[in-house]
Amino acid sequence: MDSLRESMSELMTQFQDRMSKFEAELSSRTPSTATSNPVDIAADFASFKRFVLQALSCLQQQMEALAAEFDALEMRGRRKMLLIHGVSEASKEETSLVVSDVVRDRMKLETFSVAAIRRCHRMGKQVGTGKPRPILVKLQDIDMRDKIWSAKTKLKGSGITLSEFLTRSRHQIFMAAREKFGVTNCWTTQGQVYVLGPDGTKHRVVSRSEVNSIGEPKLGLQTAVNKPPAVALKKRRAAAVVTKK
Repeated sequence: MDSLRESMSELMTQFQDRMSKFEAELSSRTPSTATSNPVDIAADFASFKRFVLQALSCLQQQMEALAAEFDALEMRGRRKMLLIHGVSEASKEETSLVVSDVVRDRMKLETFSVAAIRRCHRMGKQVGTGKPRPILVKLQDIDMRDKIWSAKTKLKGSGITLSEFLTRSRHQIFMAAREKFGVTNCWTTQGQVYVLGPDGTKHRVVSRSEVNSIGEPKLGLQTAVNKPPAVALKKRRAAAVVTKK
């Protein structure tokens, strides 16, 4: 799907470049060198240009609709999946037992057993960084998956976190939202990405353009990267002290 989107973008660029060259050549022609009436040529070109741009726009809309449908279908296939981050990794481990221990002991779902797991494994290749790879787990049924998701708050302070297994496009949208509005103001539920805007309104976003259209976050909602430097904070505090005096 990404390659199709890139091909469409390249095609549109090529059409626009060629039409620009044609317009330049048409403008430089004189009646004595032109084989046809320049007015007729210009009208034909304008008609052709409108047709090409309309065709490309229609194709782009169809491609975006197809991409959205494909993404929704892929997300439905991930409905029973969750990612568990921060669980210590050992050689020759049984990931199903590891998941079971986390769910029962740390999330307090004592009725959970290995039988509730359809499959699970570590994601990615093992590297020598010492950082444990996340565990992808697919449950047998939706109800158990939702129970585990609802109990994720019990992992607070343990170093272990839980996330939904989003598609690539939704993950990119989610990360863009977190970068702009901060971790605490963005979340996912059943594969949908939500943002708490500066005015306290909840938004469901399905594209980066929708993330950008929400508006700039207030100072208190900014991420650590966007916070004002320490020097500026010191000046503000000093000014506040002077004002009080």
